[in-house]
Amino acid sequence: MVGLIVARSKNNVIGKNGMIPWRIKGEQKQFKELTTGNVVVMGRKSYEEIGRPLPNRKTIVISRTKKYEGENLATAASVEEAIEMAGDEKVYISGGYGLYKEALPLVDVMYITEVDTLVEDGDVFFPEFNADDFDVEVGETGGDEIKFTRMTYTRKK
Repeated sequence: MVGLIVARSKNNVIGKNGMIPWRIKGEQKQFKELTTGNVVVMGRKSYEEIGRPLPNRKTIVISRTKKYEGENLATAASVEEAIEMAGDEKVYISGGYGLYKEALPLVDVMYITEVDTLVEDGDVFFPEFNADDFDVEVGETGGDEIKFTRMTYTRKK
């Protein structure tokens, strides 16, 4: 199973100035629940923003310029290579833009958290995709000042 997990604003922003442009209590809970015990694939910039492998899961960093190795940490040159490295384990693509774009044709399911905000001057966006290729399920809504809704897009067979 190859999944993709992302939070995006109403205007499709996923990043601004190298950071996620919101802090919403409980918004990242789903990420932890889905990825713990599985494989997380992320780009070099996303990994460097976090600065360490994520606990209780294997982290594969996509990079053609740097090598990351350690306990539960590996490097791959592409999303396809990372998926091959994961073998039979569940894989979750976690960003950024380039990885999402490369992974879109390969994913079985996308977990998209729709954040009810407009981000001015965002500089990283979630790539366009054909929603008709997926069955869509609306999940829970949460958040205090800023609301979010969890959406699950499952690829049609």
